[in-house]
Parts: sequence; C-alpha cells; structure tokens
Amino acid sequence: MVRSRALARTDEQRRRSMRLGFRVHSGTKVLVERAAALEQRSLTDFCLVALTDAAQQTITRHESLVLSERDRAVFFDALVHPPKPNARLRRAFRLAKERVAS
Repeated sequence: MVRSRALARTDEQRRRSMRLGFRVHSGTKVLVERAAALEQRSLTDFCLVALTDAAQQTITRHESLVLSERDRAVFFDALVHPPKPNARLRRAFRLAKERVAS
C-alpha cells in the first residue's frame, strides 16, 4: 500500500513537470492559504485547481457567443431566408471565380 502511494506520487510529479512561478503580496498569500486550509487541500493543489478553473472559464467566455432573443431570431431568419445577392456580392463571386480559374 505504501509502495503504491509512492508510485502514484512519482507518477503525479512526472505529469506536473512544468513550473509556473509568481510572487504575491503577503496578504494574498494569507488569503489563499486560508482558503486552501478551509478546503483541506495543499496550497499547491488549491492554487492549481483555482488557476485551471479560472483559465477554463476565461477560454469558454471568449469562445462562446451569447445572443439576445432578438439577435437569435434575426440570425436564424437569415439562415432560413437568406437575402438575394446584390450587385457587389455577385461581382465579388465573379472575381473570385476568375482568380481560381486562372
């Protein structure tokens, strides 16, 4: 049992081979230490989970498009009933087709 825990710890250390170091004010460290203690986690584990969660939320926020009900209706209406191409669009298609053909 002790051997398997040691192997698991070594495996975890291998997966966490990259370092990310930064300095914080003493008040911030005290705050984070208190939060980690309240969750009964190590400081490193608490920071890693919090940092990963914050990064994932930021990525999700930037990769998501949130439309109002009105915008959604306009978008789907344009998909279902696309406008007829105007002269500029027809000219752009013609020029593109000529470039691809040559």
